[in-house]
Amino acid sequence: MRRRRLLTATGSAALLPGLALLPARASAQGASAGLNDTTLVLGQSAPFSGAAEQLGLQFHLGAQLFFEQLNAKGGVHGRRIDLKRLDDGYEPDRCVANTRQFIGEGVFALFGYIGTPTSVVALPLATEAKVPFFAPFSGAEALRTPFNRYAIHVRASYFDETAAIVRQLTQVGIKRISVFYQNDAYGKTGLEGVTRALKALNMEPASTGTVERNTVDVAESLKSILAGRPEAIVQISAYKSCAAFIRAARKAGFAGNLYNVSFVGTQALLDELGKDARGVAVSQVMPFPYSPATPLSGEYLAAVRAKQGRAPNYSGIEGYVAAKVFTEALSRAGRGLSREGFINAIEGIRGLDLGGFPVDFGPNKHTGSRFVELTLLTEDGRVRR
Repeated sequence: MRRRRLLTATGSAALLPGLALLPARASAQGASAGLNDTTLVLGQSAPFSGAAEQLGLQFHLGAQLFFEQLNAKGGVHGRRIDLKRLDDGYEPDRCVANTRQFIGEGVFALFGYIGTPTSVVALPLATEAKVPFFAPFSGAEALRTPFNRYAIHVRASYFDETAAIVRQLTQVGIKRISVFYQNDAYGKTGLEGVTRALKALNMEPASTGTVERNTVDVAESLKSILAGRPEAIVQISAYKSCAAFIRAARKAGFAGNLYNVSFVGTQALLDELGKDARGVAVSQVMPFPYSPATPLSGEYLAAVRAKQGRAPNYSGIEGYVAAKVFTEALSRAGRGLSREGFINAIEGIRGLDLGGFPVDFGPNKHTGSRFVELTLLTEDGRVRR
């Protein structure tokens, strides 16, 4: 796909106004506010500004594509889906405040939170209030282990992604693998995933380096990593810091492989790098969104093309798939809907093929997919499988 500039925040749900901290446990009155005979309300806290804004925006737009189509057909059992959003700037303290507001307002579920450092502080609030925490855009193990009835994941984990990356690198004889990671829960989960995968092969990272969240100060990290003489570098950060690191590494003469996990945001990274994207690899946990390679991809592309000015991307299709799985569970739960009934319905989704993308849940299995594939970016803004 040719590189396209990502959209600004237009044509979707309006941002909600500023907020005050509210009790984490929803009142009976608040709980009914998010579910009535005609409407079901979801709350999404995500970065709609700052260094990770395109991840939040594109996931949201993808989910809205599906929900708008659904609502135009009358919703689910007569209820339209209203996806409200609040900007957290990819900062945990703002996410906590947003989550408390949503729970206090009685949203039916929390949907599509973006990132590990924000999701790990929101999940305990959701769990206490017994509000489903559905499809976070994160593969962090801390959100999956120990098992939590209220945490429901559609995507594969970072352990799955890093294992696939290490497997591909080592199969072609690469032994010196370093890790550039964000200095927070997300980055450390990715580092742990790479370390675990290497340890299984009696190996360890050649070197490591960190970057602070929402910054692009990579000079010291690059120096530390290059001192380990790596043949390949796995990056666990957001697109702006990863792009800064890639440019700095190339300028310093690094000619090895550069790999990223899906959270980097493939289209956002392409747009940041331009022609410097050549040869950069990204692991993906969703179907290829740029051609009708699967029936699900074709469905998503048709929805995108029906909206003037929209462009397909991996973050968008992840939002679309999350909305599709959420709707499937609502349909199975029936008209007499409750949060517990919704979770029971999710657990009843076994071996469901969404169109070339199967999902499988169960009573003690709240991760629907372990699908991972590796893609390569090109200098002309394309993604190759």
